Amino acid sequence: MTVSTTSSYARFISLRRLIKLCHESYIQHQCYHSTPNYYKIRMTKEQMKVNNMLKHGNTETNVHPKEKKTVPVVKVWNNITIKQLATSANRDVNQIMNILNMMNVGTYNNPNTAIVNFGLVCNVVKKLGCKTINVPEPNVKVIEEIKYKDIVRSPPADKSVLVKRHPVVTVMGHVDHGKTTLLDSLRNTSVVDTEFGGITQHIGAFNVTLKSGEQVTFLDTPGHAAFTAMRYRGAHVTDIVVLVVAADDGVKEQTLQSIEMAKDANVPIIVAINKIDKPNANIKRTQQMLQELGIVVEDLGGDVQCVNVSALKGTNLDILTEAIVLQAELMGLKGDPVGLVEGVAIECANHAGRGKLVTTLIKRGTLKNGSLLVSGLAWAKVRSMFNEFGRPVAQAKPSEAVQIIGWKVLPQVGAEILEARSEKELNSAIKYRESLHNDTIAKQHHEAADKKYQEYLLEYKRLLQQKWILGWYHPQYKSLKKSTSVKNEEKEEQLEYNCIIKGDVAGSVEAILNILDTYTANDLCKLNIISYGVGPVNESDVELAESFNATIYRFNVVIPRTIENQAVEKNIQIRKCNVIYKLVDTIKEEINSKLPKTVIEETLGEANVMQQFQINDKRKKVNVAGCLCTKGVLQKSGMYNLIRNNEIIYTGKMVSMRHLKDEVSKIETDVECGLRLDNPTLQFQPGDTLVCFILKEVPQTIGWNPGF
Repeated sequence: MTVSTTSSYARFISLRRLIKLCHESYIQHQCYHSTPNYYKIRMTKEQMKVNNMLKHGNTETNVHPKEKKTVPVVKVWNNITIKQLATSANRDVNQIMNILNMMNVGTYNNPNTAIVNFGLVCNVVKKLGCKTINVPEPNVKVIEEIKYKDIVRSPPADKSVLVKRHPVVTVMGHVDHGKTTLLDSLRNTSVVDTEFGGITQHIGAFNVTLKSGEQVTFLDTPGHAAFTAMRYRGAHVTDIVVLVVAADDGVKEQTLQSIEMAKDANVPIIVAINKIDKPNANIKRTQQMLQELGIVVEDLGGDVQCVNVSALKGTNLDILTEAIVLQAELMGLKGDPVGLVEGVAIECANHAGRGKLVTTLIKRGTLKNGSLLVSGLAWAKVRSMFNEFGRPVAQAKPSEAVQIIGWKVLPQVGAEILEARSEKELNSAIKYRESLHNDTIAKQHHEAADKKYQEYLLEYKRLLQQKWILGWYHPQYKSLKKSTSVKNEEKEEQLEYNCIIKGDVAGSVEAILNILDTYTANDLCKLNIISYGVGPVNESDVELAESFNATIYRFNVVIPRTIENQAVEKNIQIRKCNVIYKLVDTIKEEINSKLPKTVIEETLGEANVMQQFQINDKRKKVNVAGCLCTKGVLQKSGMYNLIRNNEIIYTGKMVSMRHLKDEVSKIETDVECGLRLDNPTLQFQPGDTLVCFILKEVPQTIGWNPGF
């Protein structure tokens, strides 16, 4: 047999390599058994293979690594049957049942039996020499998510069903210009006598029958600066705006705002110049002020109707009503009385005897008892309806305002109200809107969490970078971490003032919250609104106030005697407020009382440095300023600022104050003196100024200005 040279050389090299590995393995073996456990030398993979080869008498030099075996994968799922498992593993059903019965976990004789224990399924597959992967059960129909539908406005009605409707008139203007008094004169009522502080603080809706027999729905809006949202709603749900301007006061801030809202809503304006009976009334000046704002009345050649009235004495009120009726005729107002109801929530309240009460202006359709209504996330089955005097009414047609009871939750003021055809449609709309609301809340929470995480990540990266630069145990890095924790503690210890707001109507609560949103003194004391709502103070409000150390503010609402007794026992402060600006003043006073006192410098006197002297004090030369007191009094016990070129170069105490050769405690104006401060090396120059002051603690006040 002939062997090639190349093959012989390869075998020679392999034998040399085998001998070398054997020698190394022998040495390794001796070292391994002659040294302690923690000093044993690990053998290489090749040496271990040679040892095994020598142990089993295998001298084959062509040793190849073991090829990696691929383990079959079996797809399994929850509650899989024996037959499905056999099909997925490509085995016989009897083999699977035999394995299960051998495991003594029960009797399995039916191939359609489901294996509930998922761990048992994994053990069976393991005994088959396979591994599992969990997948969804195949051929299972996925139940599609039920799609809910929302309720939307109906399409425009056919002209054949439209009928004439009476106008909706909103009375707007500046505070204390006589809007509510004008409405009282038109309705022969006295609403103004029931108002606190002489100002309207919530929107009112009134169905009025004029002397001519015409019907008008009036909306009375507050003129105070705090109720901008109410005026906006009033301007955008009305047909005509009656702009009331006092003849003795002229155009004011809320007058201008009312004009802008009326123009934005694109509704006609009728000007009523009120208080013409006042001795200082100036009608011409008022008309000219309106002209500068683009409201040109008929007397000045414009097209805006203007009526001069006296709401208190009833002067020219019939002319004003005629102007309203004429404007409505020109507009040709019509409504749909047969379609589905559409309306607007004007005001919401919790009535003591009737429950949740919503004042609604009907825009379309005829509202009846039993109707199903939805507004936002709130819904109602109308139990009963009332007019502004609290008398029940059977139905409400377009342009009429009624009070509705039957609401499960109060809707938002200004929200749209729609009618549902059935309870199924109502439930679908509520679930649809709730899903949208939940998605919005989830998105907001996700964004807030991401923002918080990014802030944490930036701080973590900053500290990590410092650690890389300085080292974990470096004192500076430890102090950096400590300063970060101290800052966090300081943030937690920030002054806070917690309050709970309860109001008579939703519009008033909304106005209060809008005002509190303007609070800007968070660096001094944080203002937290723990809870707010409509209705009287209840037990949950007291519990919240106790938990958060909050003050309860009740705005035009009562408090039951039992709840008041609980609040007294728990030392809970409950503030009663009837006027909105007084509520704001009370909150400002409470916050100011929580602020710590601040230290200020109170100047007592000033002195001009005339010349510097040097004297010996205990064998040391010290500098003395020869001064002339030019203002106030210099006191030895006070503090002194040395000012040079309008800059404070030194602040310290007085060591010695002498007049001539006598040590004195104070120096009055126009008296010369020698002054020596506590720094003996301090240099004085002619022209310097010494200012004497004392440190005084004074209360801090916040600079919060809500705009009125």
